[in-house]
Amino acid sequence: MIAALQVLAVMVKSGQPMSAWPSSFEPVPQKLENVRFSGGKPLEQAEVKAAIADAEAKLNGSGRLVIRPSGTEPLIRIMAEGDDEALVARLVKDLAGAVKKAAA
Repeated sequence: MIAALQVLAVMVKSGQPMSAWPSSFEPVPQKLENVRFSGGKPLEQAEVKAAIADAEAKLNGSGRLVIRPSGTEPLIRIMAEGDDEALVARLVKDLAGAVKKAAA
């Protein structure tokens, strides 16, 4: 309820109808990869933590990472998004490699 009131307040303040807002949204490149593992906790391995820290440093505030275990399957879900599509793809590939190596 509070969120809806906040949206209405912004709409009134801007003087624009809500239908004008979607045109201001610019999506950024996003890449998702799932890595299957057979056991253990690959995200707790030092190599994976280092790879995540390295990827965050390379994004340098121009994107985001979401790396989490699936709640229903033995998968690690790796998602990156950012302004540079090639960088996003490379980071996901590198992180998936680090998780696969830790899960082996």
